[in-house]
Amino acid sequence: MQVPDTGGPSGIHLDIQGIRFGYGSASGGTGRSPVLTDVSLSVRRGAITALLGPNGGGKTTLLSLAAGVLAPQAGRILLDGAPLDRLARREVARRIAMVQQETHAVFDYTVRELVLMGRHPHLGTFEVEGPDDLAIADDAMTATRTRHLADRIFGTLSGGERQRAALASALAQQPDLLLLDEPTSSLDLAYQLDIAGLLKTLNRERGMTIVFATHDLNLAASLADELVLLRGGRLLAQGTPGSVLTRESIRGLYEVDAEVEFHPDAGHLIVVATRLTR
Repeated sequence: MQVPDTGGPSGIHLDIQGIRFGYGSASGGTGRSPVLTDVSLSVRRGAITALLGPNGGGKTTLLSLAAGVLAPQAGRILLDGAPLDRLARREVARRIAMVQQETHAVFDYTVRELVLMGRHPHLGTFEVEGPDDLAIADDAMTATRTRHLADRIFGTLSGGERQRAALASALAQQPDLLLLDEPTSSLDLAYQLDIAGLLKTLNRERGMTIVFATHDLNLAASLADELVLLRGGRLLAQGTPGSVLTRESIRGLYEVDAEVEFHPDAGHLIVVATRLTR
């Protein structure tokens, strides 16, 4: 079947302005313990941006806020200049897709069924998927090299296969902005390189804006146009890997000493942690 020309994603400009968010206390839920405090950053259209920082630094929370899953308690988030909280939920789902660190299917869905779920924001009430939706799902599986897994039960897949299937479902949404939480976590080296290459291809060929959270400094250096450093819910720095990924910034972010050098064969900075400083 010929995949229809759907125009594809064109990227999106994301502005995060003075965000504050906290999960609150058991009694009040009013955000008394802030996870993010006065965080402002800009993600330019068509760029790949990596969020770096220790556990509890606010990376996953920031992704959830950008996806509209959580609402900030102060500040605002803009998509191409439009306030995120004023957009209809269906419109947000059409423009933004998020891939969690781990995806679990409650029922025994096949990979094709899971990928087709990405078409739901584009369907009307009681509308079922048509030929174009099936073609878009096939295109997403082809792009993520999961088409041969289409009839497999999602729960039987390996970690790397599940990650690519979840990514295919996100692509079926045809989003302008793709958010990923630890996309290579718990994957072996081959799958890590596979996912990294896939994200590069999606960004280059589809113009998709991508934001991902990671602990892997070398993955961030190899993939991202810009890095965002978060610690204790505050923004420490934002900039290109060459300007931000330094011995001093890594020490301030993770409390470790590290060697940072450009690797000519890899074509990007390489980070090797040497010792704890705390």
